[in-house]
Amino acid sequence: MRNNLFFSLLMFCFCGCSQNKTETIMQNPEITEKNIVDKLASNVKHYKKESMYQLLIKSNWCSSEILVNDIPVYKNFRKPLDGPTQDINNCIFKSGSQKVTVRLYPVGNYKDENIDKFIPETSMSIVVNEYDKKTDKETEIGKFTTVKNGLDEDNRPIIVGISKTYYEASFTFEAEVPYEIENFENARDLREWDKELLEKKLLLEYHKVQAIYQNKEYDNIAKISYNNLNNQFISEYQNRDYINDVWTMLMDAYKLPSFEMQPIENYKMVFFADGKLVALMQDSIDPRVRGNTSLWAKFDRGKGIKTLFCNRYFYIPKGETEFKIY
Repeated sequence: MRNNLFFSLLMFCFCGCSQNKTETIMQNPEITEKNIVDKLASNVKHYKKESMYQLLIKSNWCSSEILVNDIPVYKNFRKPLDGPTQDINNCIFKSGSQKVTVRLYPVGNYKDENIDKFIPETSMSIVVNEYDKKTDKETEIGKFTTVKNGLDEDNRPIIVGISKTYYEASFTFEAEVPYEIENFENARDLREWDKELLEKKLLLEYHKVQAIYQNKEYDNIAKISYNNLNNQFISEYQNRDYINDVWTMLMDAYKLPSFEMQPIENYKMVFFADGKLVALMQDSIDPRVRGNTSLWAKFDRGKGIKTLFCNRYFYIPKGETEFKIY
């Protein structure tokens, strides 16, 4: 099990730009910068068995995205060969069937070569692993591999869609977890909205959140961070020290004098969670930004300019008309 705080920073942060102070965020009104760690820690429960679910990924000569229950958990647009282990509990809301979606794309530019279509070596395999934090016991509970369809002239198996530019497949596995966390069953299906009006409304929300971060409104940052962090820590059975370390790391980044939000531009509106979540995603095939939202910042800790992409999503509960942030 890996407790990667830097990954947590990238997954949890949500950023914002403007010089005018915004109104108080009504989402999670009781949450502040000072009490968020205690509130989050108090929600975490411990059990005799604490199952963590992981994807053991091996990808060859492709770029890729992986979603669990239609929520992004992994992306790779920079390494043609990659084999990480990805924790996914934060997208497992309750026990039952879980859906994994795999999307593959050509590698693109690599070492002065443009690989713009799938090649015979293109493939991906995934092992679904269950890990018990209490006993360190690991169990393989599922497998996936890209479908093969015949052999090439050198007797090598080839992926379905050879010489094409897109491949998608899905599979399911059964998970048993002792918790239930916030899901989006009671959120509105935003695909039913007028797309143009929804995008305008969403863009206004993005600028509002930009202002919160750019103006360093730390209590408001805590309010809009709470829902996602709460799901993450409950589903990972985290202790208070870890929660405090993540929150401190986030705030250290936001409080840097050099932290500066960048313009919201070159985006496209994308739905997730079967239409219950929406985001403005980078509309680019540049591997440095592809697969991220259009909210991002630059900062310098004294070792050169770094970028921080802020990948969060928006939803509207049934019976309501205003966005909440996840």
